[in-house]
Amino acid sequence: MTLTPQFLDELRARTALSTLIGKTTKLTKAGREYKGCCPFHQEKTPSFYVNDDKGFYHCFGCSAHGDAIRWMTDQRGLPFMDAVKELAQAAGLEMPAIDRQSAAKAERARGLHDLMTDAATWFVEQLGGVGGGEARALLDRRGIAPETARAFGIGFAPDSRGKLKTALAAYGDPMLVESGMLIAVEGKDPYDRFRGRLMIPIRDARGRTIAFGGRILDSGEPKYLNSPDTPLFDKGRTLYNLDRAAAAVRKTARVLVVEGYMDVIALAQAGIAEAVAPLGTALTEPQLERLWRMVDVPTLCFDGDAAGQKAALRAAHRALPMLAPGRSLSFVTLPEGQDPDDLVRKGGATAMEKLLLAPEPLVERLWKTELAAEPLDTPERRAGLKQRLLELAGGIADSSVRSEYQAEFRRRFDALFAVQRRPFVPFEKRTGPWKPPHAPITADVRAFHAAGIDRVLAKAVLAGLIRHPAEIARHMEILGSLKLVDGALGRLFEAVVDLALEDQALDSGRLITILAKSGFDAIASDLLRADTMPYTFTAEAGDSARARADLDEAIAILVARPEVDLALATATSAMQADFTDEAFGRQVALVREKQALEDRLANLVQSNEDARSYGPEGN
Repeated sequence: MTLTPQFLDELRARTALSTLIGKTTKLTKAGREYKGCCPFHQEKTPSFYVNDDKGFYHCFGCSAHGDAIRWMTDQRGLPFMDAVKELAQAAGLEMPAIDRQSAAKAERARGLHDLMTDAATWFVEQLGGVGGGEARALLDRRGIAPETARAFGIGFAPDSRGKLKTALAAYGDPMLVESGMLIAVEGKDPYDRFRGRLMIPIRDARGRTIAFGGRILDSGEPKYLNSPDTPLFDKGRTLYNLDRAAAAVRKTARVLVVEGYMDVIALAQAGIAEAVAPLGTALTEPQLERLWRMVDVPTLCFDGDAAGQKAALRAAHRALPMLAPGRSLSFVTLPEGQDPDDLVRKGGATAMEKLLLAPEPLVERLWKTELAAEPLDTPERRAGLKQRLLELAGGIADSSVRSEYQAEFRRRFDALFAVQRRPFVPFEKRTGPWKPPHAPITADVRAFHAAGIDRVLAKAVLAGLIRHPAEIARHMEILGSLKLVDGALGRLFEAVVDLALEDQALDSGRLITILAKSGFDAIASDLLRADTMPYTFTAEAGDSARARADLDEAIAILVARPEVDLALATATSAMQADFTDEAFGRQVALVREKQALEDRLANLVQSNEDARSYGPEGN
């Protein structure tokens, strides 16, 4: 019978751990977990926790830790195979068929484990022998202490095509080839795969050697050579140092992902034992799942060079579809040209811990990367940025996380590119190098002011006041001095203001009813038609806080535009009469002021469209 990793993962996924443990241990809900008194030691205060999402239990008192299978073997005392059978029956899973071929394969796997153990022992012996001097010197140059080398099982492969083959001859060439220790070439005798290299054993979660990584002692390519995939070793599912890091992760509640073996070893020697590494490839989905079973937010600490940052970005994109509430990634960017090994050798654990104090969230890494992807100096390029952000967010499978990313990207985009709103300040109160001289408000000035009113914007403001009559009192000083053009629009404006002042508790519905009875039904209905006004403050429903803010801005623009036009006309006349640098400067300043108002008005309309484009309909 062969129990593949896929079968065991499916078995764990189908087993509700809290239900299993709850049959014999009293558990109570504690947030996303369950807690109770530990069944492995005597205690009065609960320190035993069960996490269904991650599929493990852990006791903070005695450090008991495991999954559903471990619970059955440790707490129930069942043999491994019996535990699997019982869990499979409860989960409705069929056990893999028992046949001679499977039995032979399982027996062969046991033989391969023995072979890899013997190979690891032989490599360690070679490191300590006469021929291992150069390898020991390399460890010394890298600052790897002898006790650290022993803890990680580091060894040495002599530069020979047949010494390992001879040492492990009892296993036979076919098994040595199957294990990846020999290379088979058609028509030639198999020969040693690893030659003249520092040997680093790769272990599974149970601490058994399943493969090796070999580092060249001097210059040459490849610098690192890994075992090929074998019946024991699946490179895309394995994380280096997982067996040793697991215990440290339970204590620190964090896991660090670095690029290579030497980074892991250097960090462990410095006292940071919770580091793992992929094996020469970008992080895969199975590796990410394994990391998330350990902690909710693993921290990627890849090298500070371009290749390291590209690897971090690939991991970010690969993780996006798999995000879930509370489950993400964070990033630490090392100084350029340094890896974790360099960092701790120069600054010790303190240097690394300092960087780990403020890891960069996944959303920040994605935003910065897309922002720097190309210049954003044209509308088309800014639209491209928006589209890329939408595509990133749209790739997230979980709907709640997806909507949060959409909202966050929209907020950042608007904050960066939206025209910043500013309250209207009358010219006579402004400070600066120049302001128009104060002059009496003559009949001609009033006429110019009235003629300059934008009737379309005035209609929108009036519709907004009808929708939000409580805003009239806040703007009474400005609205009272505003002289709208004659006609039905002006009469309606005066009626709305009068009614709102008579009853400051008046709501929109009552105001519309009173206007209808007062003969303003037709013009009020026309103003409030949803298809004629592209603003939030004219809509019948929506975000009321945003609508009021937009209405404030619209009123400020409505009042300011005629004043700016008047000042610009005056400055233009003055310049035509007497062209001076000062007169020209006044005109340029006012032209810019007028353009700023136009931009602010355009932003009012555009911001409302953006709100729709980032919503669920924009996916």
